[in-house]
Amino acid sequence: MGNSKKLSLAIAGLILGASLVGCDDGRGGAESAAKQFASALSTLDVGSVAFDGKDSGVAKQQVQDVFKALEPDKPTVAAGELTLDGDTATVPLDYTWKMGTGEWKYTVSAEFTKSGDNWLAVWNPAALVPGLADNEILSKGTQSPQRADILGADDAKLVTYRPVVNVGIDRLLLGSADAAASATKLAELVGVDPAAYAQQVAASGAEAFVRAITLRDEGRTVTDAQITAIPGARAIPEAQPLAPSRTFARAVLGTVGEATAEQIEASDGVLTAGDVTGIGGLQQQYDAQLRGTDAVVIRAQRADLTREQIQAAGTDPRRVVFQLAPTPGTPLKTTLDPNLQSLAESTLAGVGPASAIVALRPRRGRSRRGLRPGEQWLQHRHAGPVRARVNLQDRRFACHAPQRPDARFEGGMHTHPYRGRPDVQERGRLPGNVAGVRSTPRCLCPLVQHGVHRCARHSQPGPARGCRRRHGRGGGGPALGAAAFLGSVPGEAAGTEHAASMIGQGKVLLSPLAAAIMAGSVGKGSPSHRSWS
Repeated sequence: MGNSKKLSLAIAGLILGASLVGCDDGRGGAESAAKQFASALSTLDVGSVAFDGKDSGVAKQQVQDVFKALEPDKPTVAAGELTLDGDTATVPLDYTWKMGTGEWKYTVSAEFTKSGDNWLAVWNPAALVPGLADNEILSKGTQSPQRADILGADDAKLVTYRPVVNVGIDRLLLGSADAAASATKLAELVGVDPAAYAQQVAASGAEAFVRAITLRDEGRTVTDAQITAIPGARAIPEAQPLAPSRTFARAVLGTVGEATAEQIEASDGVLTAGDVTGIGGLQQQYDAQLRGTDAVVIRAQRADLTREQIQAAGTDPRRVVFQLAPTPGTPLKTTLDPNLQSLAESTLAGVGPASAIVALRPRRGRSRRGLRPGEQWLQHRHAGPVRARVNLQDRRFACHAPQRPDARFEGGMHTHPYRGRPDVQERGRLPGNVAGVRSTPRCLCPLVQHGVHRCARHSQPGPARGCRRRHGRGGGGPALGAAAFLGSVPGEAAGTEHAASMIGQGKVLLSPLAAAIMAGSVGKGSPSHRSWS
C-alpha cells in the first residue's frame, strides 16, 4: 500500500513536470540571447553573437566601422523588457555614451527569431543607432570654445586673444612654381630653417597649407607684400591667447599650443593629437579651467562620403544624431602686476648670471613678482643664508685661502671642497653681512669658521626646525596656486657640511621666493608665508 502511494506521487510529479516544460514559451532563451547581444554591444564586439541572415564576422566588422570615429569610447548597453510573439521577440536596448561632460542616451529596438532551439539576433543597423542605414557610419566633430584669459592685478589681461598671422606655403596656390624654391625663400624671409621647411613642404599633400611660423600681427616687420611676392606663400590672420610679449612672465604663465606626446599619454584619453592645450606654467596647471569643454557633434553619413563631396554640397549631406554645446572656460586670476613685471624684466635684461626679482607686500601676504625671462623664481634652488643667532653686522672677516673646518671636529685632514679653485680672486676685508652674500670660497671660509664655533652649541636639526618654524622653509611651499619651493635644510650633517649649514651653505637650499618671504617676514613682524592665499 505504501509503495503504491509513492509510485502514484512520482507519476503525478512526472506528469506535472512534463506539463510545465510543455508550457515553456521560449521566453527564457530569448531573454538570454538579448542580454548576450547587449553585453556584446557594450564592447562593440559582436563576433560571438549568432545572427539570422548575417555572418558574425561581417557583423563584427560593420559594428566597428560604424563606431570607429568614436574610439576609444564605448557605450553601456542594457536590454529592457522583452516582448514575445511566437518565434519572434523584440527587446528595447538602452544605450548610454559618455561625451565629455555630458551623455548621449537613446533607445533602439532589437529583434530576435527562434531557429530550432536557438534564438538568433536579426541584423539591423538601426539597432546600433536610431535610423541608421546599412551603408552608413558615424562621424564625430569637436570645436573648442575660446580659451579663458589669465588676469593680473586689478584684473589686467595678461594672457588674452591677440591678432597673429600664420605664414606658410599653400600648395594649391603654387601652380607651376617650384615648391622647394618658394619654401626656401619664405623660410629665409621669416627666419626659420630653410632646409627643414623645404623638406616639410615637399612631404605635404597637394592641397596642404604648410605653416612656417606664426607672427604677432602687432609690430611685425615682415609685411604681407613681402610674403605674397613669393609664389604659393600667404599669411592667414587668426587670434591666439598670448601674453603682452613673447618673454613676458613666460616661465610662470606658460604657453598654449598643440598637446605634446607626453601630455596626450598622461591625459587618459582627454587629449588627442592636434588638441590645443596649456604647455608649462599656469596654462598647463589650470588647463581644464581655462579650456572649458568642447562642443561635440555626432553625425550619420554614407560610408563612402568624402570631405570634398561634403564641402562641395550646398546642404550638408550628413544628419546630426547628437550634439553637445561647449562650456566656456573660467578666467584665472593672479596678483601679478604687468607694469612691475615689465620693469623687472627690463632691469634684469643685461644681468648675468641667472637672476630673479621677487617683490611682495608683506603686510598683505601677497606678491608682486618679476623674473628674468626663463627663470623659475618659484622653484630655482640656491645655496643661501638661513638665520644667524649672533649679530654679524659689525663684524669684519678677512677673505683668505680656504680652511679645513673638519679639523676642528675630527682632527682630520680633509680637503675643503673649494680648495684649488683658480677663479677665486677676492681680497681684503668685508663686513660680515656682505661676506654672507658673496658666496665665493675665500669669503665664505671665514663665515664657515664662525660656524665652527657655533657648532658646539647647535646640533644640525636646530636650523632645520628654525627654518620650518620661522620661514616655512623645508616645510613645503605657500598656498600660491602654483607649484613652489621655499627651501630645504638637511636634518643630519657633520664636519664641514655641518659648519656650512650654520651659515646657510652646504646643502642648505632656498629659492628667490624664499628670500623675499624672509625679508617680508621682517617687514610684517610675523612669518609672511602663512598668510599667502
